[in-house]
Amino acid sequence: MSSTPASRPTSVTQLSLSHITAQHETNLLGTVHGGVIMTLVDSVAGVVAARHSGGAAVTASMDEMVFLVPVRVGDVVHFSSQVNWTGRSSMEVGVRITADRWDAVGPEVHVASAYLVFVAVDAEGKPREVPQVVPETDEELRRMREAEIRRSHRLARRAAIIASREEDRA
Repeated sequence: MSSTPASRPTSVTQLSLSHITAQHETNLLGTVHGGVIMTLVDSVAGVVAARHSGGAAVTASMDEMVFLVPVRVGDVVHFSSQVNWTGRSSMEVGVRITADRWDAVGPEVHVASAYLVFVAVDAEGKPREVPQVVPETDEELRRMREAEIRRSHRLARRAAIIASREEDRA
C-alpha cells in the first residue's frame, strides 16, 4: 500500500519566501536580473511540488513568466506559491511575485507571475503518481480552471509542432 495520499488540499503545501535583493543581483540599470527572479521562482515552486507530491519533483517546463514591473536593488521580493492543478504524475505550480522597499512602509507591488510544470519522480528518475490537489476556495477553483486551459494549450502546441515536423519530412 502506498504512503502517498490520494488527494491533498491546496493549503497544505502553500509556501511563501521573501528575499532582499542585493547589488550583485542587478544589471547596469540597477534592476534585478530576470534570471535571479526566475531562479528563486523555480526554487520555491520546486519545494511546493516536492511537498505536494511527497518526494522528488523536477521542473518540466516554465509555462509562462510575465514581468510587470522591474525589481530594484534593495527591494524585498515576496514569492507566494501553490499547486494549481495535478495530473497523474505532473502538477502545475503557480508563483505570484510581489515587492516592496526595504527602507519604507508602503504597499507591495505585483511584480510578476509564473506557472511551472513539475513531474514527480522516483529514485530511478521515473515518473510517479501524485496526490490530486483539492481546491478549497473559489480562488483556488479559478486557478485550477486556468491551469487546465494552459495545459490544453501546451498539448495543442506540442501536437501542432509534431504535425509540422511530420509535414516537413513528407
